[in-house]
Amino acid sequence: MALDYMLKHRGFPGRLPGTDFQFTLRRANPKGPTPIARRERHADRRPPDKRADVGFMAALWEQFGEDPFERGNLDAGRLSWLWGREVIAAEDPFDPASYESMMVIDVIRARAAFPDVFEVDV
Repeated sequence: MALDYMLKHRGFPGRLPGTDFQFTLRRANPKGPTPIARRERHADRRPPDKRADVGFMAALWEQFGEDPFERGNLDAGRLSWLWGREVIAAEDPFDPASYESMMVIDVIRARAAFPDVFEVDV
């Protein structure tokens, strides 16, 4: 089985500073990319988990803004917390198990969910 190409997003933080919340992968998974699947964010999530969501959205916004971006080395687990709401497919059909899949920030939904990330961009 040949490995999918995995773009490494240079300048993107590898994790939330001061924590073990991973934002990127160091190398492609030999078994293939982990599929992105929507995860529900319940109101009773721990504060550190919520901070990781905010930090990841801020990093996505700073790196890509409103432009579509390739999944590349972005962590599937972290993307899954935003998937289908603040981050959506930028192509049809979309392959949730490909490093080359294109996605984009849904700015309206992201601003509503993470107002602190976008407050200076009004």
